[in-house]
Amino acid sequence: MRSDEIAVEKVSRRQFLIDRAKAAAGLVAFPALVPGEARGKGAVPPSSRVTMGCIGVGWQGATNLRAFLEDTQVQVVAVCDVDQQHLDQAKRLVDARYGNRDCAAYSRFEELITRKDIDAVMLAVPDHWHSVPAVEAARAGKDIYGEKPLAYNWVEARAICRAVKRYGRVWQTGNFQRSLGNFRFACELVQNGRIGKVKTVEVGLPDGHYDFAKTAEKVSPCAPPPHLDYDRWLGPAPYSPYCPARVHMNWRWNLDYGSGSITDWGAHHLDIAHWGLGFDDTGPLEVEGTGDFPRQSKLWNAPTRYWVTFKYPGDITMITAAGFDAIRFGIRWIGDLGWVWVNRDGIEAHPKALFQERIGPDEINLRRSPGHYREFIECVQTRGTTMAPCSVALNSLTPAFLALIAMRTGRKVRWDPTRQKIIGDPHAERLLSRPMRPPWHL
Repeated sequence: MRSDEIAVEKVSRRQFLIDRAKAAAGLVAFPALVPGEARGKGAVPPSSRVTMGCIGVGWQGATNLRAFLEDTQVQVVAVCDVDQQHLDQAKRLVDARYGNRDCAAYSRFEELITRKDIDAVMLAVPDHWHSVPAVEAARAGKDIYGEKPLAYNWVEARAICRAVKRYGRVWQTGNFQRSLGNFRFACELVQNGRIGKVKTVEVGLPDGHYDFAKTAEKVSPCAPPPHLDYDRWLGPAPYSPYCPARVHMNWRWNLDYGSGSITDWGAHHLDIAHWGLGFDDTGPLEVEGTGDFPRQSKLWNAPTRYWVTFKYPGDITMITAAGFDAIRFGIRWIGDLGWVWVNRDGIEAHPKALFQERIGPDEINLRRSPGHYREFIECVQTRGTTMAPCSVALNSLTPAFLALIAMRTGRKVRWDPTRQKIIGDPHAERLLSRPMRPPWHL
């Protein structure tokens, strides 16, 4: 551990929330000035504000919007949402922050991303909507802060990464755990061999689903409210009648729009599992598992309880599970000399002497973040690579996509991480994608 950090065996929930808020907002850190020739083509001078448009401003999108509003190097100039209530609230928030009425409000993302005066966009839309606006924003020359998981399925995630690379855009995935000190230190211990050779990794995820709609009248189909463009909300997803319980928030528990906790929380914890192993550029070789898919409800059909086993290079086994007491919520790397466990509440290790360890200057020192949002803005200005670039987010999320396919087919899935292809199973290969509802396409 570095001399300027305090070794702790357990971080309190209150302190974690304080640290998370500081890391997310990054309010006291400012980018260093970089000469123009070093910034590269398309860079925004550090002395200038980054102009931003925010697409999807309900719930998590509103949280992201507030964080960017607090950054003095950012000027939010436009917001977009298919729900007029979300849109009105976001516009009022932005206008109040700047003391004017200049914030533009759009119901269609195309109008926002075609504005020449916008440098970057924030995307916080349901999973089934991630790919289309992301690809279009990259094509329009915008840098992108995109919420996790990277995309609804693997093929759409790859399309985003290809567009980001082709058009030379900066991308930050909302995998903010990489910007928190406890996750970084845990991964440094593992990468620097403090627990010996890693044999097993345990990734515990939430089971069941959050039910934000408690009343019975919200589970039956009905006419959509006048403030919601429901056809636009459905977008590329298959058509289904409007149901209040599914719009908003609960959508992730329906396989038409999300995949439940395996991609929702898996995007966070699998990402950290890979980070600790140094596997940002690779993936599993084999995946097999079982899951419980709800059969009684027409609304919720994403797996709620599952056990998935991954085989990785180096004879490493990773178990990802939800609803099993044997696998603790969080990430635990188990080596032949000890183990390290971490989640948002803190970090634990065996032996406890690991907390006295110092990571030397000649060892693997993982990147220190000024805050996940702040770091994105710095990279927009300097054309640097973010903590959670598109390619890393794709590799981190691939195990979740493969796990879902293994659960749905009941078969072992073999994966070639170099060719990024399922081996010897054309049916499973087809499940990496799905057709989009016209007129939407990539």
